[in-house]
Formats: sequence, structure tokens, C-alpha cells
Amino acid sequence: MDAGTIFLVGLIVFTLILFTKTVRVVPQRSAYVIERLGKYRGTLNAGFHVLMPLFDKVSYKHNMKEQAIDVPPQTCITRDNISVEVDGILYLQVGDAKRASYGINNYQFASIQLAQTTMRSVIGKLELDKTFEERETINSVIVDAVDKASDPWGVKVTRYEVKNIVPPQSIKDAMEKQMRAEREKRAIIAESEGERQAKINRAEGDKQEMIERSEGEKLKRINEAEGRAQEIERVAQATAKGIREIASSINEEGGMNAVNLRVAEQYIGEFGNLAKTNNSIIIPSNLSDISGMIASAMTVLKNQDSDG
Repeated sequence: MDAGTIFLVGLIVFTLILFTKTVRVVPQRSAYVIERLGKYRGTLNAGFHVLMPLFDKVSYKHNMKEQAIDVPPQTCITRDNISVEVDGILYLQVGDAKRASYGINNYQFASIQLAQTTMRSVIGKLELDKTFEERETINSVIVDAVDKASDPWGVKVTRYEVKNIVPPQSIKDAMEKQMRAEREKRAIIAESEGERQAKINRAEGDKQEMIERSEGEKLKRINEAEGRAQEIERVAQATAKGIREIASSINEEGGMNAVNLRVAEQYIGEFGNLAKTNNSIIIPSNLSDISGMIASAMTVLKNQDSDG
């Protein structure tokens, strides 16, 4: 191979290297920071770009997408002096490639350190029980603190999520016992509430039964009273009718003779009964004068009839 061929091959290789150093294709959602002779010249966004050979170079490459950064576990002391291990995930996004390049050496490392220090500060203000309840508050405080500090770096912190809060094993055992006691307490309360409700239901049933029974007894007595009243009324009506019939019969022809005969029969019958039921026999002063007694009774009847 002669010298001309070698020179030509060398020239081609040099041209290719120069071309690769000069031409830059920036991917979508990326940004390249260009320096010319060590000084910031500009930021290349997505697309095809040509640099000045030997003068321009790509000093920083940034991913403009939202990034999820794992925050390593760390030990934090709660307000009630309990050590807990806490980790999380930090979400951030580069908004200004120039400030992200020159504002801080490593914005990811700085964001993680700031998130951890803020986490220790927030956990130190809370008791152990509150750390499990106040996750949203912890996340919000960390986001505000890191976002405020990272603003000069051209980085926007979108959110922070606490992954795990791990207390010591002894605390876990105590919490488990506490939860078991709470579950047993709730079970006992639920059982007592059930018994209470059952007693109330039985009492309500007994009360309703007594009310229904008393209502039935009331209706029964009312019906019986109405029946007795109707019976008395019917008897009175029948008696009055009978008396009217008797009075009417007495006023008819031969009625007085029938009355005399009936009075004599009743007198003799009652006198005989009196003699049967008593050892002492009562004898009228004038036993033979039965007609006189009958006449006296008829006189009374006549007087009542005339008064009527």
C-alpha cells in the first residue's frame, strides 16, 4: 500500500470521527448541554444538531421525563423515643437542563439526602401511632421541603411516597397484643350488644303480648257486660210484659177469682214448706179464716191497682 492510499484512508477515518463528534441526534424528552471552549453555549432539545468541531462538546445529558428515585431505608426516632426504619420513593422531573447542570453537582443525590433529613425531622414530631396515620402529611411536608430546596437546581419534585415504616420487633409484638386485645374487646362489645338487643326484643315482645292480652280481656269484659246488660234489659222487658199481661187478665171477667185461687194456693204451699223446714210450727191465730186473709191480700192488690 503506497503513501497516498494510507493518507486517504486516514483522512476518511478522521472525517468519520469528526462527523460523529460534530453531529448530535437528541432523543425525545432529553436535553444536552453544550459547552464551547469550557463555557456554556446552549441546550440542545430533541432533534438533529450540528456542533462546531473541536470547539463544542456535550458536557451534560439530562432525561426530562419524571424520575422515580428510591430513597434508602433510614432509622428515625419518634416523639415517644421509638426507633423506626423508614424508606420511600421520590418523584422528580428536570425542568431546566442548564440549572440542573450548573446549579448542583448531583441533584439526585442531593434530593435523596434532603428527603431523608426532612423525613427524620417529621418523624421526630410524631408519636409512633401517628406515623402510620399521618402518611399523607409526611409525604406533603417532604415534597414541600425538597421542592423548595431544588428550585434553584431546575428540578421539580412532584410527590413523595412512604413505602414502609418498620418498628422494632418488640414494638411489633406489643402492637400485635394491643390489636388482639382490641379485637377481643370489640367481640365482647358486639356480643353484649347482641344480648342487650335480644333482651330488648324479648321485653318488647312480652310487653306487646301483655298489651294484646289486656286488650282482649278488656273486649271480653265489655262484651260480657253488654251481654249482661242486654240480659237484664230483656228480663226486665219480659217481667214488665208479664206484669202487664197479669194486670190485663185481672181486669177481665173472672180474673179476680183466679187471683184469689192463686193466692190461696201459694199461701197453703208456703205454709206447708214452713212446717217442713222448722221444728217449731207457726199456727195463725185464726187458721180457719183463710178467706179473710185472701180478702186482705186482694184489698191490697185493689189499692195498688187504683193507685196505678
